[in-house]
Amino acid sequence: MLRSLNIQNYALIDDIKVSLEEGLTVITGETGAGKSILLGALGLLMGQRADLSVSRDPSKKCVIEGSFDVANYKLQELFESLDLDYEHPTIMRRELLPSGKSRAFVNDTPVGLQQMKKVAARLIHIHSQHQTLELTTERFQLELLDAVAGNQGPLANDKSAFRAYQKAVADLQALTERQQQSNKELDYHEFLYKELQEQDLAAMDQEQMEADFNKLQHAERILDALGGASSIMENDPHGALSLLREARSRISGIADLGAAYTELFERLESSLIELDDLAAELGRQAEDLEADPQQLGKLESELNNLYRLQQKHQVDSVEALLAVQQDLWAKVAQATDADGQLAEMQEQMDRLKSECMDKAELLRQNRLAVIPELQKQLANLVAGLGMPQAQFSFVLEATTSLRNDGGDSLKLLFTANPGSPLAPISGQASGGELSRIMLAVKSILAKHQNLPTLVLDEIDTGVSGAVAAKMAQIMKEMATGMQLIAVTHLAQVAAQGQSHLKVFKEVKQASTTTHINKLDHDQRILEIAHMIGGSSISDSALAHAKQLLN
Repeated sequence: MLRSLNIQNYALIDDIKVSLEEGLTVITGETGAGKSILLGALGLLMGQRADLSVSRDPSKKCVIEGSFDVANYKLQELFESLDLDYEHPTIMRRELLPSGKSRAFVNDTPVGLQQMKKVAARLIHIHSQHQTLELTTERFQLELLDAVAGNQGPLANDKSAFRAYQKAVADLQALTERQQQSNKELDYHEFLYKELQEQDLAAMDQEQMEADFNKLQHAERILDALGGASSIMENDPHGALSLLREARSRISGIADLGAAYTELFERLESSLIELDDLAAELGRQAEDLEADPQQLGKLESELNNLYRLQQKHQVDSVEALLAVQQDLWAKVAQATDADGQLAEMQEQMDRLKSECMDKAELLRQNRLAVIPELQKQLANLVAGLGMPQAQFSFVLEATTSLRNDGGDSLKLLFTANPGSPLAPISGQASGGELSRIMLAVKSILAKHQNLPTLVLDEIDTGVSGAVAAKMAQIMKEMATGMQLIAVTHLAQVAAQGQSHLKVFKEVKQASTTTHINKLDHDQRILEIAHMIGGSSISDSALAHAKQLLN
């Protein structure tokens, strides 16, 4: 419930602090005194977008702050989901800065407007005249029926099952579309896969193949070079080996004459060994190499095919081609295995649909069970509100489609006059009738739901006499289990309030300011007498006011 409201620098308000109590609080005041300003400030706490021109003094910060008792609303899970600290009481605050920026806070934590709206929706609800049209919507009518039927648990189960069913439908549709696309590409993917598979890529060493091809392609040139080099080193009398042997022989004669000559001899010996080995290698390679046009052609064909495949798949290695082959295999396997997956997913979807239908049927039976009594309650309540012949009929019909609130469609039929046919309430009830019916609905909801603070903005407009007294009685009964704040012009309603606030304007030095005062018993008598008799308060108006209060 709303414990206190602080408004600073907003519209005609300079600085107002209001403490609020449990039960029924009535707010009265002359037309134009600022009651709508008060509701506008509350709207900002509920996350409505701010018109920055509402600041009384544009050079100062505008602040609206409300303190809420949240102990009975079980909001811990909501606060956790919004990453907010759960505190008791909870403080909600809006600030409009001179720079034009707007800020919102919940328990001093900065929040976005969507977060603020989610919290505020569980704490306070403002019912204005245009919101009476909610009564004509199927969504609101189902919510009323479910509240009376105690469908909160079954409805939560149905919503959960419906979400799972929707996901299964989406997954099946996505798999079906993927399969259709895979089937279109299956032949092509199979062709590409077999083309790569036939190459035995795992056994290929591209680097070695390219080296072998290069050697065979230039075999004559390589043989000529190897043979010439080998001949120069070994066969020529003046070749490198012959000359090196001669040099070694000459130095060997002085090797024992000093360490320097010994070292020269050893180096010549080492070089001779290396050249001998090199000459032998030249000979071996010349012997091993043989021009082989058939092998050359085979290698050329294999490499050209490999290069073609790499270019085709836009890769540059055998390893990358193997990865392409694996990917193609997966696509082919997916296409061929999809029928089994589809059958499995179809079975799962059918099972979830059956669960949804079972839960929807439970909701339907619960709704059907309470419709007769709900129709009777509504008729009895509005009879006291000036519609003694009113009739209601909730027409619940099963649909062929599933929804997240069961599988029913609902129409609320109404007639206020005997002999007139029942028809949808949206086109049958006048604005005044809708307001009175909505009050009756709210009073029923108050018995079945833990409603947040409810603000009724002149829901009693256009009524008087016995109807006004009945409306006042209904509001008082509603307020026994909740906090109800009623903005009213009716003396009968004002007299039923456990707490009475008066909004008024004051003009000083060409400046108009809105104030709000909590009235004591004597002040309430004067205010209610004023509401009864107008500007001149007569003795009879005072007597009537005292009678209403008593």
